[in-house]
Amino acid sequence: MTATALTVAGSDPSGGAGIQADLKTFSALGVYGTAVVTALTAQNTRGVTGVHPIPADFVGLQLGTLLDDVEVHATKLGMLGTAEVVHAVVTVLRERDCGPIVCDPVMVATSGDRLIDEDAVAALRNDLLPIADLVTPNVPEAAALLGTTPATTLDTLGEQAVDLLALGPRAVLLKGGHLGGSHSTDVLATAEGVWTIRRPRVATTATHGTGCTLSSAIAALSARSGTSDLPGIVEQARTYLQRALEGGSALDIGSGHGPVHHFAGMWPG
Repeated sequence: MTATALTVAGSDPSGGAGIQADLKTFSALGVYGTAVVTALTAQNTRGVTGVHPIPADFVGLQLGTLLDDVEVHATKLGMLGTAEVVHAVVTVLRERDCGPIVCDPVMVATSGDRLIDEDAVAALRNDLLPIADLVTPNVPEAAALLGTTPATTLDTLGEQAVDLLALGPRAVLLKGGHLGGSHSTDVLATAEGVWTIRRPRVATTATHGTGCTLSSAIAALSARSGTSDLPGIVEQARTYLQRALEGGSALDIGSGHGPVHHFAGMWPG
């Protein structure tokens, strides 16, 4: 059976983030990709100039119609945008088997542009996190979900990962890229324990779509492996992202935060 993953997220015309990044990641990791669009954005590598949400009932119709026909082995949730869309997605996912659910709580673009309203943050916290198998916030997103100040140390990062776990997801991967330093350190918290994952920091401006890429890589690897070895899957996904970051500058796309290279090492040249 063909391993199949689903992304439920917004569209990025520049191709570096959103469903475009997710589908590229699925393909790079040998998984068939499907997509439900939650919002259209007007954006490039320099920033976001507009967001047009898809009506919540149509998001639910996209999702339900897809799942009536296609078996999905893992699901990645990205930018949902509004509380109504969050509720529509949660309603369908509670009734369907879509494999492990990886939630990337997209709130702010790499450029700093806000992509979600306060009601949607509350809906993520109260309704979506309890059905997620893994949530993958960065430092500012974790602080917003917890209603606290952003972590500034590795110890606080670990504490906040455990606090997020108490909100209901089966696991939390709190990404520590915002902490700075020579290494980028993430914290994975589950009921079984807490792990740290370190990779050398890549000196590059090609960072557009890093969060989308990591969460979709975890979903793809979960769909393909069929195992419950979450620490192992996260390590593999982080290795894939590291290669994509290291290859990003070779693409020379746009004049702002260019995209990571989802097919680094696969394209000729």
